[in-house]
Amino acid sequence: QVQLVESGGGVVQAGATLRLSCAASGIILRIYAMGWYRQAPGKQRELVANITSGGTTNYVDSVKGRFTISKNNAKNTVYLQMNSLKPEDTAVYYCNARRDYDFKTYWGQGTQVTVSS
Repeated sequence: QVQLVESGGGVVQAGATLRLSCAASGIILRIYAMGWYRQAPGKQRELVANITSGGTTNYVDSVKGRFTISKNNAKNTVYLQMNSLKPEDTAVYYCNARRDYDFKTYWGQGTQVTVSS
């Protein structure tokens, strides 16, 4: 079965760096668009960054220049490098996989990121 397992979250101070990982099993990354979403308490889940099967990346404006999404198809893993973290980045971060040809979608269980001021 398909599993997306996030790791790398934690509690850090403003300005710190974290690197999230999403290890995928049961799927082949090269035919999936992969994304990182986040959900803060009382707010809707939002797309933070995504990377297409071809490697094109896209970011929400609030993280441009600070976050970088990447993937390693050989390791079936997607990363989110988060620099210069801000308190408003505090949320549960979820990994998402969407299959190219039919948009079948899978979600991970999330990893908590807390940024203190």
